[in-house]
Amino acid sequence: LVLELNQVIIPTYGTVPDQPNLHAPEWVDFDDKPDSLFFKDGQRRIDFVLVYEDESKKMTHKRSDRKKQKRKRQVYESNLINNGLQLEATRSVLDERLIFVKVHAPWEVLCTYAEVMHIKLPLQRNDLKTRDSAFNWFSRLFRVDENIIKPEQEFFTAPFQKEHLSNFYIQDKDTFFNPATRSRIVHFILSRVEYATKNNVKRFGINKLLDTGIYKAAFPLHDSSFRHLSADPNCPSERYLLYREWAHPKNIFKLQPLDFIRKYYGEKIGIYFAWLGFYTNMLTVAAVVGVGCFLYGCLTKDDCTWSQEVCDPNIGGSIIMCPQCDKVCTYWNLTITCESSKKLCIFDSFGTLVFAVFMGIWVTFFLEFWKRRQAELEYEWDTVEYLEQEEQVRPEYEARCTHVVMNEITQQEEHVPYTACGKCVRMTFCTSAIFFWILLIIASVVGIIVYRLSVFLVFSATLSQHISGTEAIRKYLTPQTATSITASLISFVVIMILNIVYEKVAILITDFELPRTQTDYENSLTTKMFLFQFVNYYSSCFYIAFFKGKFVGHPGNPVYWLGKYRNEECDPGGCLLELTTQLAIIVGGKAIWNNIQEVLLPLVKNLIGRYSAAARSEKIVPRWEHDYHLQPIGKLGLFYEYLEMVIQFGFVTLFVASFPLAPLLALINNMLEIRLDAWKLTTQFRRMVPQKAQDIGAWQPILQGIAILAVVTNAMIIAFTSDMIPRLVYYWSFSVPPYGSHSSHTMKGYINSTLSVFNISDFKNASKPFSPWFRNQTTCRQVYRDLRYPPGHQHQYEHNIYYWHVIAAKLAFIIVMEHVIYFVKFIISYVIPDVSQKTKSKVKREKYLTQKLLHENNLKGVKKNMGKIADKIIKGADSTFRPKDE
Repeated sequence: LVLELNQVIIPTYGTVPDQPNLHAPEWVDFDDKPDSLFFKDGQRRIDFVLVYEDESKKMTHKRSDRKKQKRKRQVYESNLINNGLQLEATRSVLDERLIFVKVHAPWEVLCTYAEVMHIKLPLQRNDLKTRDSAFNWFSRLFRVDENIIKPEQEFFTAPFQKEHLSNFYIQDKDTFFNPATRSRIVHFILSRVEYATKNNVKRFGINKLLDTGIYKAAFPLHDSSFRHLSADPNCPSERYLLYREWAHPKNIFKLQPLDFIRKYYGEKIGIYFAWLGFYTNMLTVAAVVGVGCFLYGCLTKDDCTWSQEVCDPNIGGSIIMCPQCDKVCTYWNLTITCESSKKLCIFDSFGTLVFAVFMGIWVTFFLEFWKRRQAELEYEWDTVEYLEQEEQVRPEYEARCTHVVMNEITQQEEHVPYTACGKCVRMTFCTSAIFFWILLIIASVVGIIVYRLSVFLVFSATLSQHISGTEAIRKYLTPQTATSITASLISFVVIMILNIVYEKVAILITDFELPRTQTDYENSLTTKMFLFQFVNYYSSCFYIAFFKGKFVGHPGNPVYWLGKYRNEECDPGGCLLELTTQLAIIVGGKAIWNNIQEVLLPLVKNLIGRYSAAARSEKIVPRWEHDYHLQPIGKLGLFYEYLEMVIQFGFVTLFVASFPLAPLLALINNMLEIRLDAWKLTTQFRRMVPQKAQDIGAWQPILQGIAILAVVTNAMIIAFTSDMIPRLVYYWSFSVPPYGSHSSHTMKGYINSTLSVFNISDFKNASKPFSPWFRNQTTCRQVYRDLRYPPGHQHQYEHNIYYWHVIAAKLAFIIVMEHVIYFVKFIISYVIPDVSQKTKSKVKREKYLTQKLLHENNLKGVKKNMGKIADKIIKGADSTFRPKDE
């Protein structure tokens, strides 16, 4: 059988020509054992389940179409049997139209494909001595009880080879390949077995059969119910243990059993939860420092001199501000912004600067320590050389390989899906499509900006804005606040809608690009989706932080957007508070929306399915039918989980200078996210096909790019969005002679010094307000700190010396802050090695054992055989040349 498999499977990766006599699965009846994971004989394990609807009972297709579907399915199942798989079919208990085909891979097939797929398997136990960490006693308090989930034994491993079978650590053939590995091998075969040939093009793979509706589902089985232990003594009930010790909300403060997760779900899911847990643990430090900076702002807000001046009726109450829009807006008192100035003192304080510098260093520690942790997992989970040795070509890529080219390395012909010119055309088209859709996102942002500019006029005319008014509502619902909140809400809705559109666009572009392997496919899709999401989520924040209120001119000569709308101005305190509002709405709304989409939707769907089957609930239902009624995992798997967390990482790092509580909110969200994702996987979804993954893929360079960009954005937020630099320049230079009149450095007089004066007689007719002027005053003050010479000066309305001092200080601050943080980041990256010494020792020991057990023993066998042959040759030579008389 092994020889036959080598002849059929190895050259074609599981595709064989159609057979005239089709083999069919063995038909059996359900044996009323709901927890059984075996065929009816109780010996052969169910490694995969295929589900289809009986063609004779279908009413939705033409009879000819049903025959074609049946023929394709029969050919496919026959070819599976020809490839050595064993099939057993059972009719559904609840729906007689459904047929469940159970798939079992015998030992010979597992060994053959384990070698084809270069799967690493145990050689011998890990004999390296390990020292417990000094903090091991503390971490044990948060670990899962080892008596419930026993730690996995460590083995040195090597890629499996049948000819060296005796060198591998095999105690029991039934357990040598664990259920996750068995399912992965069977899925590999299912993805490459042929079911039809059309125009000399082979059609193969379970994915296409699922897309065309020939099969309704294909999945590996959960090993038990998540609510109780399995009644089958041969079942380990790992799903139940994962739910109780990992997914249950009571474990929110416990460490995750990562090795157990990897054993049940595979390395790809294991690496995601390892990264998410590590990120959440690191957020704890950032959250503590962020809360400390926030409390510092709360404690010092009463000492905020410039806020006191705004709220002082003798100072702020006597300052009349110019209108913020043309004609319909009126003059107003500075004291209207009293409440917002008090809130701004909390976020725009010295603690914000400290926290921004800290986060620039924190993100470096996070990425460097994650590299070390990732290297440990790569070794422990046998994925160190995964990409080079084990990953196979995607079936979709294989099916398009119609062009023949010469490989420069091997100097042999090989098949590729497109020529060099075709590849260039595809890349050009994909790049152009990406830029086109990004421009559409920017166009939507421009639409939101136009909304802000136009609706501000409406709110300015509607909301009461009389100078002498003191209504309570005006303290909180100013035209700026109303515009900001409504625009943020609309922006959030637009973002959610565009996410749905761009998800489909990114998939279509990546499918057209036709990447070679699944890792290449996911990395390409990841890059596209992140570009779309980056522009979609962050563009409005970048606008508020770096563009709003920066190019507005002055009351006598305002700048207009699109030649019609007057550019927005920031409050006297700047746009920092509005940026904080925007972040809170988007981050909070995104978290709520994602939880609804990820948790409630599958829960509701499963509840509806159970309710519809309530009348038949008295029947005993097998494990495969229970799993069929769970929700399927999408083709992209954990892609959206990663995307959600990386977008959150961007909000936490890119704009943290405006919102120091962001790490705390992210920490709380992630603690819940880990358990919600775990609960979702173990209770609401079918078991995923276990997949290998060496690392977090393209997300790693994306995180590094965000970390670099975060230093720049936070430095620019502090310099240009916050009011810290102008206050420092005033305190150290313009509060004392020769520019100021105070005898010592002080913040007194800051508000009066920084709000430029404008003569109302200089208003143009196009912008002159309708409301009359009174109190015999002839001037008003600019809302924003544009720092211009007063009317009557020889350079009236031009930028004064204070403005240029502030600009120089801002640029100097950005340069110094960036260079200091980048230098510290470089030192940290250099000092912390990517791979720990302990992991290096394990890798070297494993390579030594692999060489010794597999290669040297093989050489000894060859030498021994060669020695026997040599002896025979020598003996033959002796007998040939021996004298005749002897």
